[in-house]
Amino acid sequence: MKRAKIFLVLLGVFMLFSCQHKAPKPKIQPFIWEGANVYFLLTDRFNNGDASNDVNFNRTDSTAVLRGFEGGDLKGVIQKIKEGYFSDLGINAIWMTPLVEQIQGGTDEGTGLSYGFHGYWASDWTSLDPNFGTKEDLHELIDVAHQQGIRVLLDAVINHTGPVTDQDSVWPNEWVRTEPTCNYETYESTVTCTLVENLPDIRTESNEAVNLPPQLLEKWKKEGRYEEELEELDAFFKRTGYPKAPRFYIMKWLSDYIVEFGIDGYRVDTVKHTEDYVWQEFKKVCDAAFATFKNNHPEGVLDDNEFFLVGEVYNYNLSDKKAFNNGGKRINYYDNAFNSLINFELKWKAAQETTAHVFQNYSDVLHGDLKGYTVLNYLSSHDDGSPYDAKREKPYESAIKLLLCPGMSQVYYGDESARVLDVEGAKGDAKLRSFMNWEAIKQDAETKQILQHWQKLGKFRANHPAVGAGIHNELSKDPFIFSRQFSKDNYNDLVLIGLGMAKGEKEVNISDVFKQGDVLRDAYSGVEVTVDDDKIRLNTPFNLILLERI
Repeated sequence: MKRAKIFLVLLGVFMLFSCQHKAPKPKIQPFIWEGANVYFLLTDRFNNGDASNDVNFNRTDSTAVLRGFEGGDLKGVIQKIKEGYFSDLGINAIWMTPLVEQIQGGTDEGTGLSYGFHGYWASDWTSLDPNFGTKEDLHELIDVAHQQGIRVLLDAVINHTGPVTDQDSVWPNEWVRTEPTCNYETYESTVTCTLVENLPDIRTESNEAVNLPPQLLEKWKKEGRYEEELEELDAFFKRTGYPKAPRFYIMKWLSDYIVEFGIDGYRVDTVKHTEDYVWQEFKKVCDAAFATFKNNHPEGVLDDNEFFLVGEVYNYNLSDKKAFNNGGKRINYYDNAFNSLINFELKWKAAQETTAHVFQNYSDVLHGDLKGYTVLNYLSSHDDGSPYDAKREKPYESAIKLLLCPGMSQVYYGDESARVLDVEGAKGDAKLRSFMNWEAIKQDAETKQILQHWQKLGKFRANHPAVGAGIHNELSKDPFIFSRQFSKDNYNDLVLIGLGMAKGEKEVNISDVFKQGDVLRDAYSGVEVTVDDDKIRLNTPFNLILLERI
């Protein structure tokens, strides 16, 4: 009995001690697309999780440098999600290049033989390319991503099929045009044309009913799904009332990935090369499909965010706001169509203007003319031959200018590890598409330091919607100190950021941001401070601070 009493006393002391030293629960913040941190990867170039699917369709011919399949697949992405690679980097959305089945043959683009490793040369929108993986893999990827609060964006192409090769015949004339090649001088010569030679252009302007391509029907019959595919198409056209025109077939096939897998959004390719009304139609199809998924899978619904569409309107700039000049025709691609557009100008602004000016300007536009919408900022990408830091000489600066910029951020795979963007022997956009540099991340000390810098900034962005979606307020020019504040419904988020500060002891007047007695944490160094006399004083070996209220 005495032993029992002693045990109970000790247990009580232990529980009291545990409660007093229990780590505070992390604050739960809503996911805000306008401030999302998106990781963009080429599926074939990121991580090889299954070597057994590296070769399919006898794609074994020698290619030009970096123009063949190299083994990356969905299982490789799943592996990195499970390892926490994306969460550690503060990534809350992943955008992957198209996964649909690609042409089987190779083609010479003038830079040597190329296969469709990049995913933009579709041959069958209803199948996944076996080089990338299976539908079971995609289900698992989305499940494990959602478990970690990471959204998944797939890549949609409605503008064109893949090139014609000895193994891949051209689609019927009522489906595609094979000439003229676009010269971009007018709206018509940007839209009603092929992007490049031998890239058949879908007749997206047509409302005439067309029969399915014979090669597709033959393929479905061999795979034993001919009747099922036709029944689903009949149901779609009966339900929507759309004509059986080329673009609506493709919209149906793309919407299937929403209904079956519950993807969270699409990045849409070659937007300005298709009639603008097509995207308003596409939004309706996607929204209906997302509603169907939510109704069928209530347990798979993450929140009340709508289906997200981000468009690639090549050469769109944030300064265009809602009026992009497409061959002399000014088009609003936002209203009733896209939630976001890729912003092509940040790489230039980051090099030519002060960070203070860029941040203030972007905040003003996003909370002014573009209120309710946003842009996806980037500094390097898969087809931009003039990245901000082509030689990877400014990886720390790049992270600051991208991850702290108002708007969404696009981390191109390897930005965070200074992956080489100019591979010897590669030509054109191939030089931007080397395999992910995992060995450097494991073994090279400098690469590890660069990654840690990106991780700290990325996590801060992910933890604070105010960074990307909040209103910017400059407090000091030198050093550059500013706050960001975001409010939605009953949620409020406030941060203070300081750049170009002295290493060592720092004193910051924050009377306009935080209150007397507030306990703050510098997310970059981990140091905690308390506001005293409208100031904070801290000592860190870094020249930046990322302050958050604890």
